[in-house]
Amino acid sequence: MQLPNPNPLFSDEVDEAEATGVAGGDRFLIKPNGDQMMIKNHTVHANGIRQHYLEAGSGAPVVLLHGFPETNFAWRHQIPELAKRFRVIAPDLRGYGETDKPASGYDKRTMANDLHELMRELDIPKVALAGHDRGARVATRFAKDHPDALDRLVVMDNVPTRIVARDLDAKKAKAYWFFMFHLVPDLPEALIAGREDLWLRHFFSDWCYNPHAISGEAFDTYVRAYRRPGAVRGAMADYRANAEDNAQDLADADIKILCPVLSLWGADFYAVGQMFDMAKVWSEMADNLHVYEIPHCGHLPQEEQPEIVNRLLLDFLNGWNG
Repeated sequence: MQLPNPNPLFSDEVDEAEATGVAGGDRFLIKPNGDQMMIKNHTVHANGIRQHYLEAGSGAPVVLLHGFPETNFAWRHQIPELAKRFRVIAPDLRGYGETDKPASGYDKRTMANDLHELMRELDIPKVALAGHDRGARVATRFAKDHPDALDRLVVMDNVPTRIVARDLDAKKAKAYWFFMFHLVPDLPEALIAGREDLWLRHFFSDWCYNPHAISGEAFDTYVRAYRRPGAVRGAMADYRANAEDNAQDLADADIKILCPVLSLWGADFYAVGQMFDMAKVWSEMADNLHVYEIPHCGHLPQEEQPEIVNRLLLDFLNGWNG
């Protein structure tokens, strides 16, 4: 039996669950062996904002940071699998989903501090951290600014900000047109309002190997999220911090990430894996580096190829005991 889900930011579609349901906005999974797993919604005030996060499982903490144009719903295929072995925490980033969308604070140092202060509130001294897209930028800054709080790092389909800026040419500028568009004050919000579905449909169709990978209820979930007041402005503010992000990255460009790093990307996304030598890119960032190119995959590996991503994450997280 599948019960209706009153929480529009978490779908009723979860793999390998015999039955699912919701209770008070939280989600429970009933496994074939009868065990239940609860995916709970929480909010906490940390670093001056109200942060929303999903939590499931127990054990060593693993934090998942989503990218654009997503929310923590992006990790719906990973949370149930990782939570079998770990305490999984998936926040909505500042400006996204159910987390506050203030007027400022979108530079990646502040957003990394959002996570650090969330960890402090939860009494978590160290995590394993995975970030995709914009979340990978936050995770990379976290690794530089808070190395003692990080055991290992996963970055998904992401080229660091300073390297995008350094290597920008006409071909790359065309691929990264949305970087420039999102920088324009106010205009994107005005043009996107009431057309969030068209805006999101373009990205999901253009960025995924299978243009229909994000469809149906999953697509509708994202549309609802980005139609919330302030949601588009929050995402734009994330991009509008690019100059400050680049300055932060340049200031410590010679300092490599100390912990083990797994960089994975979609083989078929024209703006990342097909445009950059990703192994070379991330060898500039870390010495203890593992890389993996995912076939038949675009920009959203965790949604396009969840089984491969789950296997890679579990293998890389092996030995993390908190």
